[in-house]
Amino acid sequence: MFTNYIKVFQLIAAVILSASVYGQKNDHSSFFPGKLWPDNDGNHINAHGGGILYHNENYYWYGEHKGANSLAEVGVRVYKSKDLINWSNEGVALEVSTDPNSEITIGSVIERPKVIFNKKTKLFVMWFHLELKGQGYAAARTAVATSQSPTGPFKYIQSFRPNQKSWPQNFELSQTQENLEEQHLEWWTEEWHQALVDGLYVRRDFKKGQMSRDMTVFVDDDDTAYHISSSEENQTLHISKLTDDYLGFSKEWVRVKPGGQNEAPAVFKHKETYYMITSGLTGWKPNKARSFKAKSMFGPWEKLANPAKGKNADVTFFSQSTYVLPINRAEGIYIYMGDRWNPKKHSDGRYIWLPLVVKQGQPAMEWQDEWSLDQLKYISDNHKAD
Repeated sequence: MFTNYIKVFQLIAAVILSASVYGQKNDHSSFFPGKLWPDNDGNHINAHGGGILYHNENYYWYGEHKGANSLAEVGVRVYKSKDLINWSNEGVALEVSTDPNSEITIGSVIERPKVIFNKKTKLFVMWFHLELKGQGYAAARTAVATSQSPTGPFKYIQSFRPNQKSWPQNFELSQTQENLEEQHLEWWTEEWHQALVDGLYVRRDFKKGQMSRDMTVFVDDDDTAYHISSSEENQTLHISKLTDDYLGFSKEWVRVKPGGQNEAPAVFKHKETYYMITSGLTGWKPNKARSFKAKSMFGPWEKLANPAKGKNADVTFFSQSTYVLPINRAEGIYIYMGDRWNPKKHSDGRYIWLPLVVKQGQPAMEWQDEWSLDQLKYISDNHKAD
C-alpha cells in the first residue's frame, strides 16, 4: 500500500508542479533530494547534521558549516523559512572562538547541533557533539549554548561528559561492581562483547562521565527534554533526562540496546508512542537504517524494520539520519532528514529529505526524485495512520 500511494503522489506532483529544478528560480515549490539546494542567495545550504526548530510561524534550520574537512572553521549556521523549501541564510548562530584555550576554538569538531526552546527561561538552547582540538574523537563530549534569539548569537556555556557518578536506571546492582580485569579484554571477542553488555564502559567512565558522540535532543509534550547520544565507544545509546532549564543532566538516564552499535539517532513521537531512527557504524559510508519504538522515552525500546523501502533501502538512499520533523502527528506524517556525506569535500554534502509515515506501528519512507508538501497533505487526507 505504501508503494501505491507514493505513485499517486508522483502523479499528482506531475500535474501540479512545474519541471523546475533547484537553481533555475528563487521561489522553489519542490524538494529534490540529493541535488544542490540553494538558499535565497543562490548558495548551496551549508547546514549539515542539522535539526529544525519551529518558532513563531518560522522554521529554523541549524547545522554544521562545513569546509573542506570535518574541523570547525566557522561554527553552526542557521537558516530561516516559512515553507521548508525556500531558506534565507541568517548567518552563524554559534561562532567558533579564536581563543586557543576555548573548547570551541577553530579546529575543534562541532557536530549535529540541535536547538530547543525553553518556555520557562525563554531561552533558545543549543546542544551539539563536541570534540576538542587535536584530540581526534577521544574527548567524546556534548556541549550547550544559549541565546535570546533563534538566530543567535548563541553564547557557549560548557561541555559535559554526561551523567558523572550516576548509574543508569536500568542497571542491575551487580553491574555496578567494577572488574578491573575486564578493562584488558580483547575487542570483538565474545568475552569483550558480553562484558560490554554487562556495563564494562559504564563502569570505566562512571567517575569522569559517560562518552557522548552522535546526539540529538527531544522535547516531550510535557516540556521534558531528553538528550540521546551514542556512547560506550559508540556501542550503546544513552537517553538522559535534562534539567528543567535544559542546560544540564538530571542524572536520570538509561542504556538502550547495549552493544547494538547505533549512531545518528533521530527521535519523534506519534500519538503516545516514541520512535527512533538510527544508523549502523560504517564511518562515512552509508548503511541500512534501523528503527525502534517504545511507550516511554526510558524504554524498553522494541526493534523494528529498516524504515527505508524500495531501491537503495539497504544504504538508506545513501544517507544517514539526522532528524525527523513532525508535520502532522495526528495523521502520522513526518519528514525524514538525512545527510549524504561527501568525505572528499565536506561542504558538498547533500540533504535527503523524504516523506515519512507511521503505518501499523512502523516508520516508512520511499525514495522520490521530486516531491512537494502538497503530497504530505494528500497523505493526511487520504491515508489515515495508526
